[in-house]
Amino acid sequence: MEIFEVKVPCLTRKKVYNQLVDFAHIMTKRSFLGTVLLGFLTVTTLLAETNQTAQTAKDLPAEAQKEKSAELKTGKYYIDNGKVRLGIDLDRGGSVFYFAQSSTKKNILNHADEGRFIQQSYYGEPDGSVWAGNPWVWNPIQGGGSKGRKAKVRSHVLEKESLKVVSEPVNWGGDNAMPETEMEERITLEGDVAHIHYIFRNTGENAKDHPETDHELPAVFVDADYPNMVFYDGGKPWTHDKLKSIVPGWPNEYHVRTEEWGAYVNDKDWGIGVYTPGSTRCTDYRYKGSGKTGPEGDSCSYFAPLRKFAIKKGMTFEYDVYLYIGTIQEIRDTFYKLHEAQK
Repeated sequence: MEIFEVKVPCLTRKKVYNQLVDFAHIMTKRSFLGTVLLGFLTVTTLLAETNQTAQTAKDLPAEAQKEKSAELKTGKYYIDNGKVRLGIDLDRGGSVFYFAQSSTKKNILNHADEGRFIQQSYYGEPDGSVWAGNPWVWNPIQGGGSKGRKAKVRSHVLEKESLKVVSEPVNWGGDNAMPETEMEERITLEGDVAHIHYIFRNTGENAKDHPETDHELPAVFVDADYPNMVFYDGGKPWTHDKLKSIVPGWPNEYHVRTEEWGAYVNDKDWGIGVYTPGSTRCTDYRYKGSGKTGPEGDSCSYFAPLRKFAIKKGMTFEYDVYLYIGTIQEIRDTFYKLHEAQK
């Protein structure tokens, strides 16, 4: 039997708990004790979550407490640092449905159905499912299925300017729960930027191997009032070379973005930028529908950074996403600073 020493500095209860969970995951691979510890911690977090959310609300002024309570009753939760405001839907796997500047509270995203959020989405082998009359594939989605089934949140930690959600995705075409997989998001507001760290686990009892293919990292749906997709596809990335601007058509188009970010902006060059380090390709389209725009309109502007890899049984995959609202020049300058800081 191996003996492990765990050194825990002076940390908050949340950080201590996270270290214990990480330690328990290691131990489950080495001893029965680790399995028992992990089970105990899982029960503990489920019991503590309601209290933690309530405690967060109690720390707020009276009016803010009422607002948070009203939000939670609708399944929505918002974090706001006075510069940007981000909302998640706890009835749909904690998917991001709302992103705005705090001063305007104008939501720039589209969330017309379970597939339209900023959310995780992965692909695998054909599984007999059907979508829009066509054969589909194994496709875990954070928000829910094509027939309206909503993804279940397994656990969550909600704070004033950050949050963590663990969820059980739904198979898009089959509309069935996928307990063999798990999705996690950790979101923090860092000045004008929303930083999302996504984790996908294919580690459940019935997990399978899937062939190499492209995955949406992540899927991004924007209000159709922002039609112009701006990105850089040249051979001199991160040098302030000339940007490219297009209005995507229907169905999917494919592009190279050598600066690893893209934006949807209006005719005043103002909108949302999404930076996903490591993803130099993307797919995109504009869906016109009835022409109704807005967060719940059936029209939308879509893109997804792409990365190709095979999903294997026992696999955990992680990546980072950064969101920013502003002019195209502000978006690019912000992502340049992030890129430089990550060198």
